[in-house]
Amino acid sequence: MEPPENYSTSTSFAEPFEDAQKIILRWDSTASEEARERMIFGGDRQEVDLYLQAVDEIQRSMSSTSISPPSSHHHDQDSNSNKVNSAIQIAMARLEDEFRNILINHTSPVEVDSLFILDHAPAPASSLNHNTSSVGSSNEFDQEEVGGGDHVDALDPIQRADSSNSSASYRSTSSIREIDLIPQEAVADLQSIAKRMISAGYLRECIQVYGSVRKSAVDASFRRLGIEKLSIGDIQRLEWEALETKIRRWIRAAKVCVRILFASEKKLCEEIFYGIGTAIDDACFMETVKGPAIQLFNFAEAISISRRSPEKMFKILDLHDALMDLLPDIEVVFESKSADSIRVQAAEILSRLAEAARGILSEFESAVLREPSRVPVPGGTIHPLTRYVMNYISLISDYKQTLIELIMSKPSTGSRYSGDPTTPDMEFAELEGKTPLALHLIWIIVILQFNLEGKSKHYKDASLAHLFIMNNVHYIVQKIKGSPELREMIGDDYLRKLTGKFRQAATSHQRATWVSVLYCLRDEGLHVSGSFSSGVSKSALRERFKTFNAMFEEVHRTQATWLIPDSQLREELRISISEKLIPAYRSFLGRFRSHIESGKHPENYIKYSVEDLESAVLDFFEGYPVSQHLRRRSQ
Repeated sequence: MEPPENYSTSTSFAEPFEDAQKIILRWDSTASEEARERMIFGGDRQEVDLYLQAVDEIQRSMSSTSISPPSSHHHDQDSNSNKVNSAIQIAMARLEDEFRNILINHTSPVEVDSLFILDHAPAPASSLNHNTSSVGSSNEFDQEEVGGGDHVDALDPIQRADSSNSSASYRSTSSIREIDLIPQEAVADLQSIAKRMISAGYLRECIQVYGSVRKSAVDASFRRLGIEKLSIGDIQRLEWEALETKIRRWIRAAKVCVRILFASEKKLCEEIFYGIGTAIDDACFMETVKGPAIQLFNFAEAISISRRSPEKMFKILDLHDALMDLLPDIEVVFESKSADSIRVQAAEILSRLAEAARGILSEFESAVLREPSRVPVPGGTIHPLTRYVMNYISLISDYKQTLIELIMSKPSTGSRYSGDPTTPDMEFAELEGKTPLALHLIWIIVILQFNLEGKSKHYKDASLAHLFIMNNVHYIVQKIKGSPELREMIGDDYLRKLTGKFRQAATSHQRATWVSVLYCLRDEGLHVSGSFSSGVSKSALRERFKTFNAMFEEVHRTQATWLIPDSQLREELRISISEKLIPAYRSFLGRFRSHIESGKHPENYIKYSVEDLESAVLDFFEGYPVSQHLRRRSQ
């Protein structure tokens, strides 16, 4: 640009310096009302150029006064030097104000909703294929969002970086999305001010002004993202329910902070301080984001060192996965030496979260083993512990990928040689080739069954104890079959073992209930002694019918109140009962009915038809009381 006419190009010290000094003094806000009210960079561009040239002239004078040879005009030199220093100070104070003002005027809050959308957008082709970032204005991203972004990808990414007036090249992981926090023309002004402040030795002031304005912008974004200022102690005192919500919110916010906000702050520092000195952009970046980054990661740290309990497992794994996912981005955004502490903190939190997950799993195993409830569940139905444990391990299998990597060691189990009656046995020999995680899941099921066996002993009726085991092991099998991940880890061999177990319990239940009832329907003991054909003892027969009726009524009355919640299993068991009972009763009735009917009051002995028994079996295992007497068909 041609210097304005009134700008002297004389080579003597006095004239250019004095012209420059006039311009500097004209904008001295301590001396002039007008200078206080107006901003140079807010006005005419010619005015801006003039002022910057004046500053350059003063800086040239500064170097020439400091290196000019000793002369007899010593006094002149001193006074020149004082004038130069005074002009520099006034100019720097002014530039500092201008720098702050440009930053503040162009710091608008980031639209949080669009950031969440942005974080989920597929990575622009440019950031994947080239070693430059996808630098573009935020509305380019919005257009990409709504599907109108073809023109963005059509632009060569290198050109995009150039068109945004930035000569830096950014390493970018595929998930980092940098946005322009400040318009490019303002960036150029900030850069021209920063160059002059730093070359005049005002580096510290420049960093402080930059850091304080940008940090308050980051703080404002944090508030909009719902990131609270909580100490580690505050976080640990919160109820778990409240924390669960905060963890969900933190995971969303942390991705946006690292991949978009911090990455964009870094890009802004690199653009403004590009070429001025390598560490300066980094110093400004750390001044801006170090506090907020520590605040962000303190939340995850507090969770990682909080008291462990089973219900925390899944949120801790969510947090672990989110941080694991972010680690490469954290490495890129905080790559410098001065950001060491942040990278280290993130890595340490990750390993503590992993440790917490491992600890929770083994504490869960102990809790299942020692769960102490002694009161039998009514009707032999599924115990709440069984539901809880199986739902828990189904959820564990949803986190299979993470946990397979975190769980390295086999469970510490009892063996059949340990002789410890308080711990079940588990032999690993038959479980070759399973991951440690799968072994832990099988071990939890072994422990659960062991605990249930103990609970079944609290039933006074052996038949009900078997029904309880059948219901609960059947539920375990159904839960495994219902989750492909769980089924794959447990394996079909162990599933067959479990299926055999509940079938065995069903058989034991039937035996305990029906052996004595069916025993009434045998022929032995009914014939009068002597020749076989000599006849049947009516009194023994009447007694036999009465016993059968009483026993069947008792079984019917009690087992109608027992419960098999699974309708298919309930149906199978009723069919199995009917297949044994009905043919035996029909045949007994066929052989002996005539002997009773030829005597007095046959209805007192033959109370039930075959159909009566068939419909009575349908009352079994519904879980509610039936009327005192069996429904009898009209005689």
